[in-house]
Amino acid sequence: MLYTAYEMQKNILAGAGKIAGWQAQILNSPLNPVSYLGGSVAASALDVFAHSVEIRGKPEFGLNSVTIDGTEYPVEEMVEARKPFGQLKHFVHAKNRNAPRLLIIAPMSGHFATLLRGTVERMMPDHDVWITDWRDARDVPLTGGGFDLETYIDYIIEWLEFLGPDKDGRGAHLLAVCQPSVPAYAAAAIMGQKNHPLAPRTLTMMGGPIDTREAPTAVNDHATDKPHEWFIQNVIATVPRYYRGAGRRVYPGFLQLYSFMSMNLGSHMTSHWQMFNHLVDGDGDGADKHKEFYDEYRSVCDMTAEFYLQTIDVVFQRHLLPKGEFNYRGMLVDPAAITRTAIMAVEGERDDISGIGQTKAALSLASKLPDENKHYYLVPEVGHYGIFNGSKWRTKIAPVLEDWIRKHDGSAS
Repeated sequence: MLYTAYEMQKNILAGAGKIAGWQAQILNSPLNPVSYLGGSVAASALDVFAHSVEIRGKPEFGLNSVTIDGTEYPVEEMVEARKPFGQLKHFVHAKNRNAPRLLIIAPMSGHFATLLRGTVERMMPDHDVWITDWRDARDVPLTGGGFDLETYIDYIIEWLEFLGPDKDGRGAHLLAVCQPSVPAYAAAAIMGQKNHPLAPRTLTMMGGPIDTREAPTAVNDHATDKPHEWFIQNVIATVPRYYRGAGRRVYPGFLQLYSFMSMNLGSHMTSHWQMFNHLVDGDGDGADKHKEFYDEYRSVCDMTAEFYLQTIDVVFQRHLLPKGEFNYRGMLVDPAAITRTAIMAVEGERDDISGIGQTKAALSLASKLPDENKHYYLVPEVGHYGIFNGSKWRTKIAPVLEDWIRKHDGSAS
């Protein structure tokens, strides 16, 4: 019922948005005398409304070329492996054949992997970049089975195995952004416990909820101020029959989007006001930047109910991983078994989603890892999304990550 009601409202608003868009075009037309009498203000308001209710699908990465040492090379986006809930994408260009292999674990948190477009783009010149491209759970038929936190870990390990050994017989480098820090860290520990030869050389976690008891944020409070049963009864919906995943129980992406926007309502209203002012002033570049961000931000996807509920329970309510009580397929996950994977934790000083110390906790939990294989970087004046996108990511964070990978690539530590 919840899903169907949302779909009806979405379609009604989308129709109204189309009309608003047409009206904005008419008001902005140089052939319309109203455009010279303040029509641009009304047109800008209509344009902002039309953009806010537009129906969005899965975005494209659109990374067709890379420039290295002043030369532009074409990039081919290849799907190298497929599983029911995701595929492994590879960004291939002429200069990355012998570069360090970097597997980026994208969040499964209501957005598509393209949220990390800027992350991929920045790392492509000097790395052989792969990324987990998750599917919208509403599009996975019931025959595809289920997907929970343990399945997530399975995927990471299996895709590391798919990448295979490098020239030294070692595994690839891992980069986990936000939510996947937990399954990526668990995967590194499990592979360490099994003495797996393809355990990642390095694992970099950025803004990840390894131990949410540290500096709890509004996100953490939302996950803990209600009993587990509340989430089952109030935020889980059934995919309607007109989608391929009909009958699957999911946490809808639109609820995730609503939660995040409501927690930062003031900043989102300010952004839309800025977009409006840019349009009124004729500053197309400024308005386009806001539109590009919200096009990506509002492109949402569903998560399976079992994955969402297990994450709420294990990560946010019972803190099983940092307490040494997380059970993966019959074995306790022991972070102390991480002895060959170098770990870097990156946190933003202004992160209002993963508080300061939540990612850093991974370093102390890996108690048998030598100190020279641990690194912590607290980035000043950076919020959650600034960790992996934007100018500070490109100029301040990425160079540190590149140095870290370079230091450990080919090492025997």
